Amino acid sequence: MAASTKPFKIILGSSSVARRQILAEMGYEFTVMTADINEKSIRKEKPEELVMTLAEAKADAILAKLQTIDYQDKDADTTLLLTADTAEAITSRLQTSDYKENDAEAILLMTADQVVVYEGKVREKPSSKEEARQFIKDYSGGHTATFGSVLVINLKTGTRKGGWDKAEIYFHEIPDEVMDNLLEEGIVLRVAGGLIVEHPLILPLVEAVVGTTDSVMGLPKALTEKLIQEAL
Repeated sequence: MAASTKPFKIILGSSSVARRQILAEMGYEFTVMTADINEKSIRKEKPEELVMTLAEAKADAILAKLQTIDYQDKDADTTLLLTADTAEAITSRLQTSDYKENDAEAILLMTADQVVVYEGKVREKPSSKEEARQFIKDYSGGHTATFGSVLVINLKTGTRKGGWDKAEIYFHEIPDEVMDNLLEEGIVLRVAGGLIVEHPLILPLVEAVVGTTDSVMGLPKALTEKLIQEAL
């Protein structure tokens, strides 16, 4: 089914380029919003609990920002205006008679989070180039794991569906010149654990992935599709 014919809209609550790419590959059109929360102020003992809690926190922050935003359907003249501060208020607003023409159309808010776990320790985005270099050195000739969450909220019904996924990555030796180029480029500073397996410099050095590459990139397709259907 073409993205434009799907009877729902998606708000992707993420600034991740990889997540945008994966969601587009899945055939969905979406609007992007960011949560802008202090992720390091939220701590949990288990990585799967941490990523789920962060996805919830991002969703709640975005719901608070949804005050007066238009979502224009490109294939119709209908414009849906959301004026709300909370999920409950949004749901109430959508169910009023003013929006009867949208009864068949849901709006889904999707948030996600990911951490890298190396030797039992959680790694988030590197705080410096030095830390990023150490992260990459650790992966060289070794392996690590990613834990990623996805949360989908149906803003029309208030239904929340979430889940997490794990993948393991095994690496060949990573040359110093590859590390230098990655650090100079800077993208490894913006991803969990400084890990970006889809990068052209890193991809040839990946020995094996136990799980799926899209999960390592931050948005597991199978889990995402399952949650979308459950939320609907």
